Amino acid sequence: MERFLLDYGQDLVVKTGEHLMISATSLILGVLVAVPLGILLSRTPKIAGAVVGITGLLQTIPSLAFLALMVPILGVGKIPAVMALFIYSLLPILRNTYIGMANVDENLIDAAKGMGMTTLQSVIKVEIPMAMPTIMAGVKLSSVYVIAWATLASYIGAGGLGDFIFSGLNNYLPELIVAGTIPVTLMALIIDFLFSKLEDKMTPISEGGE
Repeated sequence: MERFLLDYGQDLVVKTGEHLMISATSLILGVLVAVPLGILLSRTPKIAGAVVGITGLLQTIPSLAFLALMVPILGVGKIPAVMALFIYSLLPILRNTYIGMANVDENLIDAAKGMGMTTLQSVIKVEIPMAMPTIMAGVKLSSVYVIAWATLASYIGAGGLGDFIFSGLNNYLPELIVAGTIPVTLMALIIDFLFSKLEDKMTPISEGGE
C-alpha cells in the first residue's frame, strides 16, 4: 500500500479531482436545464409525456456508445464527456421535478392565489418548496449515476478515475483497478448520504409535527 501511494499517490489525487469536476459540471448543467424545464412541463401536461419520453429514449443509448457519438461532434477530452453525462443526468431530475410540481396540493395553490400571489410568486414561494423533496430525490439519483458513468469518460481522453480502472484492466494490474474503483464507490456513497440529508431538511413538516 505504501509503495503504491508513493508511485501513484499524486496521480490518484489528480484523477479524483478530474472525476469530481466532470461529474459536478455535468450535474450542475443537468439541474440548470431539467428543473426549469420540469416546472414548465407541469404547466403544459399535454406535451410533458412526449418530452419526458424523448429524454428517457436518450438514456437508453449505452453510455459508452453515447460518449463515442460525442467524439465526431465535439472531439475528445472533457467537453464531450461533460455533454454526454449532462444529457444522461436529465431524466431523473426532469421526471422528478415534473412529478413534484404536478402533485402539489391544489388547495395550497388556491390559497396562494387567494393571498394575491401572482403565478410566478406561487411557483417560487409555494410550489417549488413543496416539490423540493421530490426534486432533490431526482438530483440525488442523477448524481450517483453521473459519478459512476464518469469512469467511462477516460475512453475519450477526459481523464478521471476511469484511467486507473482501464489501465489496470489493460495491463493486468489489479491494484490500479482497486485504486480507481474504491474512490468512485466512496464518492457515490458520500454524495448519496449528503443529498439524503439535504432532502430530509427540505421536506416540509406536516401539521402535527409529523
